[in-house]
Amino acid sequence: MDKNGYIEMLKRARTNLSTEERRRFEMPVATTQQIGRQTIIKNFSDIAKTLRRDAKHIATYLFKELAMPGGFRRTELYLQGKISSNVINKRLEEYVKEFVLCRECSKPDTIVQKVERFEFMKCEACGAKRPLKVL
Repeated sequence: MDKNGYIEMLKRARTNLSTEERRRFEMPVATTQQIGRQTIIKNFSDIAKTLRRDAKHIATYLFKELAMPGGFRRTELYLQGKISSNVINKRLEEYVKEFVLCRECSKPDTIVQKVERFEFMKCEACGAKRPLKVL
């Protein structure tokens, strides 16, 4: 096989590659509601389930990043202040980058493992392991 034939085969292989793997994970979008001086994330439990993370961990991150206290009501998270859904969704994206997606392969197939006092994020896809930032 000559060089041109090989290059043509590579081009065909690239066009036939499935990009489905990258689209498999869809970033959850927070559905918010303003009631008085509170902002409520209506689908918070669904977000935690999609991200496969503890709801308390996500809430702690949001409270800290938004500099706003809050709490839980059933499946909702409420924040003591008015904040736009755009800002909340931006913070959720940052959470996903830091605590959900693997830094090596960028896949969401990660789990949190606790070893003594430390927490590590282990990727089930590529096997990478790294310590998690303490909140």
